[in-house]
Amino acid sequence: MTSPPAGPYGTPDAPLLVVRGEAEFEAEPEVARIGITVGARGRDRRATLDDLTRRNAAALDLVKSYGQAVDQVSTGAFTLAPELSEHGRGERVRGYHGQVHLGAELTDFTALAELATRLADLELTRVDGPWWSLRPGSPVHAEARRRAVAEALQRAREYAEALGTSVAALIELADSGAEGDHPARASSERGTRRFSRAAADEPAEPLDLEPQRLRVAARITARFTMRPPRL
Repeated sequence: MTSPPAGPYGTPDAPLLVVRGEAEFEAEPEVARIGITVGARGRDRRATLDDLTRRNAAALDLVKSYGQAVDQVSTGAFTLAPELSEHGRGERVRGYHGQVHLGAELTDFTALAELATRLADLELTRVDGPWWSLRPGSPVHAEARRRAVAEALQRAREYAEALGTSVAALIELADSGAEGDHPARASSERGTRRFSRAAADEPAEPLDLEPQRLRVAARITARFTMRPPRL
């Protein structure tokens, strides 16, 4: 005769065992993202827009010149706003301020250091980042899941052995939703970078950017039935 299925609290013939499985380890980053802000400022609206267009094109051309080292480049927000005078009456415009925000993702970290330096050396260009992360389909995520499942199974077996019995069947496996990589931001690269050159045609020395290891975690809850122990 077949035993009835275990309910939320199990049955004497099929005691329920609920355990958690956790995995947490460090991994090397696979992707680095930088933010690029190109600016222009002037008294004439059209001249400011022309300067912004030229600098934006220069930044994009530089990023795209790195070819396959750049996984993705995108344009974010664009603004061109008048600056009103703080003195006098009425809406008196004293100048214009424009910005274009760009984003780039790279997998070649050697190219990243050189590119970030060259971008920061452009006119009125700000570089933020890098932010380190894993690829969305990285095998590191699968490894974290496997480790969490293995730990849950090991815990279940140890609890069952403590009762003089063994695990019978898996009833449910639930992902706790706590998995993910936590990219670290290199604080030395946050904000505007300014460089001075010994000569007008001498490029700035590339920054020394060391990839920061990422913390990867996975947590699950597993429900097993056990063979009835002899208590």
